[in-house]
Amino acid sequence: MFDSLNRHMLPPYGSDEVQAPNFVRLAERSATFDTSYVCSMPCMPARRDLHTGRPHFLHRGWGPIEPFDDSMPSLLHDAGVYTHLVTDHYHYFEDGGATYHNRYSSWEFMRGQEGDRWFGQVRDPQYPDGVGRLQNPNAQIRQDQLNRAQMPREEDMPQTRTFQAGIDFMRRNASDDNWMLQIETFDPHEPFFAGKAYKDMYPEDYMGPQFDWPNYTKVSETDEQVAHCRHEYKALVSMCDANLGRVIDAFDELNLWDDTMLIVWTDHGFLLGEHGWWAKMRMPWYEELARTPFFVWDPRSKVQNERRASLVQPAIDIAPTLLEYFGVAQSPDMLGKSLAPVIASDAPTRDAALFGVFGAQVNVTDGRYVYMRATADPAVQIHEHTLMPAYMTALFSPEQLRNSTLSPPLSFTKGCPVLRVPVDAAWLDGDTGKTLLFDLEADPRQANLVTDPAIEARMIAKLIALMQECDAPREQYERLGLDKGTR
Repeated sequence: MFDSLNRHMLPPYGSDEVQAPNFVRLAERSATFDTSYVCSMPCMPARRDLHTGRPHFLHRGWGPIEPFDDSMPSLLHDAGVYTHLVTDHYHYFEDGGATYHNRYSSWEFMRGQEGDRWFGQVRDPQYPDGVGRLQNPNAQIRQDQLNRAQMPREEDMPQTRTFQAGIDFMRRNASDDNWMLQIETFDPHEPFFAGKAYKDMYPEDYMGPQFDWPNYTKVSETDEQVAHCRHEYKALVSMCDANLGRVIDAFDELNLWDDTMLIVWTDHGFLLGEHGWWAKMRMPWYEELARTPFFVWDPRSKVQNERRASLVQPAIDIAPTLLEYFGVAQSPDMLGKSLAPVIASDAPTRDAALFGVFGAQVNVTDGRYVYMRATADPAVQIHEHTLMPAYMTALFSPEQLRNSTLSPPLSFTKGCPVLRVPVDAAWLDGDTGKTLLFDLEADPRQANLVTDPAIEARMIAKLIALMQECDAPREQYERLGLDKGTR
């Protein structure tokens, strides 16, 4: 599992921007999915979907696994399948992620990514001359500079150590059955800190300040700085590719292809100037963000070097796929679909997919059209529905909790009432405050709006059906101007 890996920059998806020969090797050994979409965004919401096999962004934002959630690694563990997590994704160890890693039989954590509060030093680091975030270094920037100083060699970097630990696990356990290994790297998430060998793959005459960590905002930098930042991202993707190659080599070395499934995916993409934006969250979930690279080798069907056009959502489909692979019953609360029939013959399992961020546009796609429904009534109060009141790096405040109420159980909370905590809407600025409809077949870059009432009505019907399926709170329908809720 990678974080922020761009589909549109990889060779198997028609790009020559990035040197990534091992992704080409992977595509030759697996089914490559062409219509793979995100679900709940961003990082930890996507991982809650991965564990539970259902969307959650209409009920809450970033937060821990809940007591009533069915966690795929836990279900596998309880059925006798050994599950192991190797990760450098430090958000697992913050307030809003602290209940995920203990769902595995065992886990390893490699320190030092981004602002991971790892290396302790009272004296401030020496900041390089930089644009964007480095102009006004905050605590996270300070920590990142301290962390980087501890990684003079590629083998010291968290990504390299993560893959090495994963390969070590494979070598220790290759002769045994019934195990699931999750190798998860934070890369190529920003900051784009890669080894020199990979930077050298993208030569340039750039003489400006350090710029490998753009702000989540509109592009205001020079063309030269934008090009440099894109080079830094490409270098990090090439480093990811090299480590992916080590996994493929291990499959060859250990003869794992005959009886071991291999899944390679990412939670979302990352804008590098497309649509005039950096990063994610502050803009609509354009194709560059929402349409993801996805590859699966299934030793049962042995499909390799083939494309799959059917619409899939790895974030919610991986859990039922793995449970089915190991012969473990899927939780009735899971809404994802096993991908076995899609892998084997491109048999479709869904006709639409729901995705988005809590409090922002709610999006639906059928693979051709994507409809982004914006808030129609900002006065509608929305709520976090939770028994684990934590944000990304902080707990809910007593002031917030004093205004919370106990809500009747939701369909997936195992009869448990939940706290209903009032919160502000997430994003209402710019195009995130507009309802948008695009025809991806005619306009893959989403430059031109579609104004066809019949198509919009069809997409609204799909949107409502999927919201009903995941038991969206009534307030979500009200804020979107749909008025179809029952809660």
